[in-house]
Amino acid sequence: MTNAPWRDPALPAEARVDDLLARMTLEEKTAQLYGVWVGAATDGDGVAPHQDEMTSDFDWDELITRGLGQLTRSFGTAPVDPALGAQALARAQRRISEAGRFGIPAVAHEECLAGFTAWGATAYPVPLAWGASFDAALVEEMAHRIGRDLASVGVHQGLAPVLDVVRDPRWGRVEETIGEDPYLVGTIGAAYVRGLESAGIVATLKHFAGYASSAGARNLAPVRAGVREFADITLPPFEFALREGGARSVMAAYTDTDGVPATADPYLLTELLREQWGFTGTVVSDYFGVGFLKTLHRVAGTEAEAARAALAAGVDVELPTVHCNGDPLVEAVRAGDIPESLVDRAAARVLRQKCELGLLDETWTPEPTGPVDLDSTANRVLARRLAEESVVLLSNPQGLLPLAPDTRISVVGPRAADALAMLGCYSFPSHVGVNHPALPMGVEIPTLLESLRTELPDAKITFTEGCDTTDPDTSGFEEAVARSTEADVCVAVLGDRAGLFGRGTSGEGCDVADLQLPGVQAQLLDALTATDTPVVLILLTGRPYALGRWHDRLAATVQAFFPGEEGGPAVAGVLSGRVNPSGRLPVSVPQTPGGQPWTYLQPPLGLAGEVSNLDPTPLHPFGHGLGYTDFTWEDTADAHARTTTDEGHDVSVTVRNTGAREGTEVVQLYLHDPVASVTRPDVRLIGYHRLTLTPGEARRITFHFHPDLSAFTDRTGRRIVEPGALELRVSRSSTDVVHTTHLTLTGEERHLAASRQLTCRTTAL
Repeated sequence: MTNAPWRDPALPAEARVDDLLARMTLEEKTAQLYGVWVGAATDGDGVAPHQDEMTSDFDWDELITRGLGQLTRSFGTAPVDPALGAQALARAQRRISEAGRFGIPAVAHEECLAGFTAWGATAYPVPLAWGASFDAALVEEMAHRIGRDLASVGVHQGLAPVLDVVRDPRWGRVEETIGEDPYLVGTIGAAYVRGLESAGIVATLKHFAGYASSAGARNLAPVRAGVREFADITLPPFEFALREGGARSVMAAYTDTDGVPATADPYLLTELLREQWGFTGTVVSDYFGVGFLKTLHRVAGTEAEAARAALAAGVDVELPTVHCNGDPLVEAVRAGDIPESLVDRAAARVLRQKCELGLLDETWTPEPTGPVDLDSTANRVLARRLAEESVVLLSNPQGLLPLAPDTRISVVGPRAADALAMLGCYSFPSHVGVNHPALPMGVEIPTLLESLRTELPDAKITFTEGCDTTDPDTSGFEEAVARSTEADVCVAVLGDRAGLFGRGTSGEGCDVADLQLPGVQAQLLDALTATDTPVVLILLTGRPYALGRWHDRLAATVQAFFPGEEGGPAVAGVLSGRVNPSGRLPVSVPQTPGGQPWTYLQPPLGLAGEVSNLDPTPLHPFGHGLGYTDFTWEDTADAHARTTTDEGHDVSVTVRNTGAREGTEVVQLYLHDPVASVTRPDVRLIGYHRLTLTPGEARRITFHFHPDLSAFTDRTGRRIVEPGALELRVSRSSTDVVHTTHLTLTGEERHLAASRQLTCRTTAL
């Protein structure tokens, strides 16, 4: 078939795919609609939910004679040397190509949430730390480097980013999200997509859609979000990532919304995604999501019925391995129970993407083209920079930080001397490496204790663990208190241990009943703050925890959300003063463990008031963060202005560094809608700008506001811009407002199309 039209790279992809499909048998077409997971555990000890019951043995040599859609996690299933893994993947691809009639290789996919989830690959900060950086350009650079590493070993598709918006911080996967605000999630998420796609890797948006809104913060629980909440909070980040990032794949969520599983929802996966948003890429299932239509959701009675429901809704590929889209699908099509047109539609999308990736070209080769180094010096430099930008200084009321270089420090806590304290659940050491304890970690990860000793070589540092992360044993308290009373300052390093499905305190399937620190860490902090020694609290966590209990008893509080392999030096740099902290909270920090769920996107009745004795007001609000220098905001824009519902208005402020050292301010723009036809969040983020200034330096930031940014979904389901009064609040956080422009929109109500303006452009002069 050397001269067949589908082999001709000069022809349009559509023509090539049409020619190829016409030549394929039903078995060959369905083979493009599933993956194979070689080496997946079937003994109940795997990395994915229900893996043991949904993974069955298969005859590899027979299976690949039909062709194959995807290869699942060649690097992320078990530890493998990256260079040897690249060669093994190339051999597998050669076998697939040689076994099938058409010589078409598989798409190889991997997880890459916080770096390539492979042994020896850079472990970057988790997405919640990306959100804390408020630095989309840096996240884009990181994603490009991740993409280059994936491509260097023969991988084509990355299962990231997660675009779920936090709705309840008790949910275990908060660490995988970018934050609790759709604008922040959308802009940072789109940047990650641009970076990954710029390296030639297919970015996969997940989890589409509603996964983070599960009832009671339980993983895979039903979603009961209303239509407007779904439209205005859940969906916008996906629209950002498709329109402004160029993502070529979407992963259907596990959850069901109002009784309809996402994997079987034609409105979500076809009408909205393809017909309204114009998406032309591939939709893949979350792992075993097609089979779950039968086993968990019970909307299908057989594997074939599950395959039909998913294909009809718009799912193209069953991941991670064949269960429904193999023989059950073939038999149902032959019996006339499933129209072959559904198979053809999905296969055409898969083959078109393979065509775009060059996998249909005769010149394609699977062999890696250069040396393999998944944790290069450049990677580590970037990981350090992102970690440093993501650290949030929550409080420093007495100015104790930075620490004096020759001070006596008592380091206490279960996260101080554990390298895994830096990593989220989708880093290779936490995700897979914990099942191979005899194997080296694969990357160098300095602990905070090691880093602090390096950072402050003249300090006198002692260490005692005090307690375990989860064990209830308190016998170590006495020694911890004794060492602290002998020191000038106590640095208490507390937080989470990332894991999967209950094997950690944060991570997939590690949901919590409340927001109290895990184990007996709260009691340890009580004991430490009862001494006369000032206590600096360092939190290495995957979610926010309630801190109101110690608010007036702490000398300082530093929050780091699993800051990655360079997180130890980054946090130590903040403590020493080498790093001037610039992170801002992507999630609110609550006062008390109860009173949840709560995020800052609340309409009036969601705020504190006289109708309830429970006050949900956070201790530290969304967008909050301190540093070691001072800024003044001056020369603000007019306090009152008018424009029409389709014309923009600029809001400006001059920011001056009035301190003694260089620092970074994050200027934030929030929208308040005093009166609307449906209830609206009291405030919501619509723009931000990171600004680094030397002492005495000043720059003028201008937000180019467009009324599209005030749009919301009305009672009929249309997205509209209403005329009337708005407030544009230039702020340091969601509650720290520096200047308000009272803007009146005149003219007619506007109904927005899919081409609406999504971002608020900023300039700095």
